[in-house]
Amino acid sequence: MTNGNSWRTSVQEYLHPRVVGVFFMGVSSGFPLTLLLSSLGFWLIDEGVSKSTIGLLTLSLFPYFLKFIWAPALDSLHIPFLHRLFGRRRSWLILIQIGLGLAIIGLAFTSPAEAPLVFGLMALMVCFMSASQDLVIDAYRIEILDPEEMPAGAAMTQFGYRVGNLIAGVGTLKLADWYGWDIAYLSMPLLMLFGLIPVLIFGEPLLRGKHLLEKEINVVRGWVSEDGKASETYRRIVENIYMTVIVPFKEFIQRPGWWVILLFILLLKVGDSTAAVMTAPLIGDLGFSKDEIIWANKTVGFIAVLVGAFCGGVLLNRLGTYRGLMVAAILMMVTNLSFALLAETGRNVDLLIFTIGFENFATGMGGTIAIAYLSGLCNLAYTVTQYALLSSFASVGRLMVGAPSGFMQEFMGYTDFFLLTTIMALPGIILLVVMKRLGYVSDKLTFSDDELKD
Repeated sequence: MTNGNSWRTSVQEYLHPRVVGVFFMGVSSGFPLTLLLSSLGFWLIDEGVSKSTIGLLTLSLFPYFLKFIWAPALDSLHIPFLHRLFGRRRSWLILIQIGLGLAIIGLAFTSPAEAPLVFGLMALMVCFMSASQDLVIDAYRIEILDPEEMPAGAAMTQFGYRVGNLIAGVGTLKLADWYGWDIAYLSMPLLMLFGLIPVLIFGEPLLRGKHLLEKEINVVRGWVSEDGKASETYRRIVENIYMTVIVPFKEFIQRPGWWVILLFILLLKVGDSTAAVMTAPLIGDLGFSKDEIIWANKTVGFIAVLVGAFCGGVLLNRLGTYRGLMVAAILMMVTNLSFALLAETGRNVDLLIFTIGFENFATGMGGTIAIAYLSGLCNLAYTVTQYALLSSFASVGRLMVGAPSGFMQEFMGYTDFFLLTTIMALPGIILLVVMKRLGYVSDKLTFSDDELKD
């Protein structure tokens, strides 16, 4: 298990055509968020839009946190005509990308200064379509990859996402400088081809989980048929709601230790997420110049996160899920100590570069391992719904623990704050050890049992 050939095999997984395809799908997923978070802010400033309006436009990001609500529809509903031609996943991706492209075009043709409400609605539509695209691409990635390809696929997802962020961020600024913001945004839908072309090449994933689907259909039909007076329309509505909304959650909570698993997902990045909110204020308060910050973040940080993501995939493939999670959790915990050291040392450019690089390396590694772990928790009968639920649960947890971080820092000071965030990572590590002893996490990355019986 530890010889050179095995390590070489782990690295070679990155060259598999499906894994390379996942990289391009990541590009398609990554660029819309940059349009909303970064490029849009520069556009609004150029148009003279007030800071209060800019702040309110961040509300358009809510669909990213609520995407689990409509995820069941993407798991179950078939699109007429397109479904016959392309299948379930690809037909939804085509329809969503058409909607995303139109929303971005609508944004390009709307003036943020003259019609801020319409502009905000277009931004909200971009976010909704982008979140929906993420749902389909995540499900497609999980279903198209073999279990041994999942670690490399998770890393490639991060590679593509970061490259999509970079292209959209730098590309829109350059095009806006040369041709104007409307032309810059009109060019961005072309990036969706990075996600569309691979799925057209690789085809529709096999439908898994038939065993579970057939069992649950028999359950609900037997239950509904007991009411002999119920109409056929009523029976179909009840059956669809039960199969698309109830069963994905029912299947998950029937697993041994499901609530422990959810608690671990919540705790995994508690310390890291709490610290992340205060890293930028710390760097700003220490008086680093913009050039120093840009070099540390955009150059060293960008390279480090890609290296970390790559190493995370190799590490997970070699060490297995439990040990991979443990290494990632400890590494993310230790990075908080480097920020405490920076806070105590003061303005030191070399230490800043090391701290940012170390933090981004740990983030990349932890992100790869977390994506692969959440993917492995999904039953392939309901990939969209369960992955959306798990990832949204993790995001909401990070949002909750990050919200009071400013108050904590003001009360404690930077050094003690980052020391506290280091301690906050310990419950997740301890819980991971408990999960291992109880058999709730294994060394092997696998999916739940039902979907592989077909």
